Amino acid sequence: MTALRWLPLLLALLTVSGQAVPVLEGRTLSFEDGPRVVWQRTYPAAMGDLSGPLQVGSVTYLGAGPSVYALSSAGSVLGRADLPGLVTSIDASGGAVLVTTQEGSLTERYTLDTTDGLDVRERVVLPPDIRVTGWLARVADTMPAALLAQAVRADPTNPFLALREAHAAQADPYRALNRVRRALAGPLPFPAWVQLAARLDRDGYPAAADLALGRALKDAAARGLDPELSVSRAALSAYGNPSGYVGTLLAQNRLARADVWMRYLRDLHPRFEGGPALYERYARVLDTQGRSGEAEQWRQFTRSLNAGTLYNLGPQGLRSVRDAARLVTLTLALALVAALLAFQARAWTTQSADTAPLGGRWRSWLRHPLARARRVTVAYTSLGERLLLALLAAALVTGLAGWQWANQASAALHAPALNLGTYGGGWSGAQLADLNLRPGPDAALLAGLAAHLDGDDGAARDAYTRALPDACAQNNLGVIAQGRGDEAQARDRYRAALSARPDLAAPAFNLGLNPATPSATFQRTYRPGQPRLCYPDERSLTRAVTGDLSVTLGGLLRSPQDLFTAGAGRSVRLGTVLSGAILLSALLILSLLLPRATLALRRSRPFAYRALGLLLPGTTLLDSAWGGVLLLAWSAAVAALAPRSGLVSFPDLPTLTGAGGQAAVLGALVVTYALNTLVFVGAEVRHARRVRRDAPAPARS
Repeated sequence: MTALRWLPLLLALLTVSGQAVPVLEGRTLSFEDGPRVVWQRTYPAAMGDLSGPLQVGSVTYLGAGPSVYALSSAGSVLGRADLPGLVTSIDASGGAVLVTTQEGSLTERYTLDTTDGLDVRERVVLPPDIRVTGWLARVADTMPAALLAQAVRADPTNPFLALREAHAAQADPYRALNRVRRALAGPLPFPAWVQLAARLDRDGYPAAADLALGRALKDAAARGLDPELSVSRAALSAYGNPSGYVGTLLAQNRLARADVWMRYLRDLHPRFEGGPALYERYARVLDTQGRSGEAEQWRQFTRSLNAGTLYNLGPQGLRSVRDAARLVTLTLALALVAALLAFQARAWTTQSADTAPLGGRWRSWLRHPLARARRVTVAYTSLGERLLLALLAAALVTGLAGWQWANQASAALHAPALNLGTYGGGWSGAQLADLNLRPGPDAALLAGLAAHLDGDDGAARDAYTRALPDACAQNNLGVIAQGRGDEAQARDRYRAALSARPDLAAPAFNLGLNPATPSATFQRTYRPGQPRLCYPDERSLTRAVTGDLSVTLGGLLRSPQDLFTAGAGRSVRLGTVLSGAILLSALLILSLLLPRATLALRRSRPFAYRALGLLLPGTTLLDSAWGGVLLLAWSAAVAALAPRSGLVSFPDLPTLTGAGGQAAVLGALVVTYALNTLVFVGAEVRHARRVRRDAPAPARS
């Protein structure tokens, strides 16, 4: 009888549940059963635009910002799916819930899996956008304190709301710890775990912060992030800004906590932008604490990151290459200008006399251009001197092209798609397509990795095959073979990769050789039982995005208009200078065909020419072996000392610009002037003897 008494009420509840429908008006979601409102909830503006609702069975899906919430008919939150863009629509098709997201101009579709909670079937790669990765924290931070308890009940999946409650309840330690446990209870994307860890640290819960960092590492590993890949400053900031928090801890002298966060960076993002500077700062702090052994370990770790970079110069190697190219360019420009000045001083008087019948030095270009062209300054030089000028101009073109190449390569290597800590995903794929990678094995390897990490083994296999005989591609083909159970082929691939490049850690790891590298330790710890993929190093990436210097020079010759077109890493001003150097080089090469104009011996060393010979070492000796050596030595020393003027600087050549380097350069300059004086005196003596020998004998009376 008792059960029968409750039967009408149960039937009424089932009827209400079956008839109630979700209705979204403005920012208020309500479940309505005809005119009756079963429940309603108003979402704050900080959550962003709302999408839906979509009712599938007894579950209602609502999009808010970059997340989708699953709600029961009673209004409780069943789960939350975090997506890589702002949700714009939710619909059902074939029994599946499809979500459309937008990040910038990119639109993507994702399928929600409701089998076990609320998950996304496709791989989710979070973009370096704080609007997406910091959404949960921002919603919690903007919640008024008076509505905090209500917000926690409405969204128990947001840990930042629970942490705010814990902060407010610090007077009651038991209640505060309970809220901290609630904050650590649910799943989160790794950027949210890092943000949560920093707040837990700040509020005095170091053990909970360590737990959050551990979960961040596991989630990042599951999403395909890897310590072998670079991470830009913007991406790291969107990933919770752990390096910024380390700086705060160091400023507060909280070395124990700083050590935990430094190890997190070392494990997951060792190649983040600005990493060497932070590692050195931490090592210096350890030195002041008398922990020089640990400091040296961090410095050794920093040096180990140089392997695989361009010329093994480290993460900032391209900046050093750029400064070296600038130094070489300045050296060659000084040498070329000095040589031309000296030649002009030597030919000035004779040239004036030769051009007078043609209308004068300047007017003759209009009246008799061909005849005037035969009397240009270089026409009064020997073939060897002209050849030296042409070589200096060609070298100047090469130096300027190297400068341009370093700028372009640096800009391309800093592209967001190459600095996420992973490859693949819709946003990264769109960014990678905009880079216009050079066709070849290196670009094919990148395409294969993106497809592989996204779960498309067929496309990955095709791309890796195009990248052969690249050793990384061999290893990754072995990973695909091992995934489908072909252990024999996998081991053959690993052996081939290791034979081609014995320095690769990935095939050594897959063959069970246990290489002692941070990436192998990361794989064993956070991806146990999985074979390790091989990722391109900086040299491979440079070849993929720009090629080497010869490619840059060839591209400029094929498309000279690019010299005057601004682009990523391409300066119109530098392009204009480069075009001028190319024109000068061409003219000097053509000058090799000019017949030599007559220059009387007595007029071959006028006073101005001799003065320049003393002031500009080597310029009056260019017809001998000593001349070119002294001229280049002088111009290199002056270029190296140029930062003292404040007009130029070479910040990424610290050895040269340091006090010791500048002293050495100054000493070399003094030696150059001394040698030039000795050789100059010898040349003057030889010239005087020739003049006396060639002088006509005095007439006898």
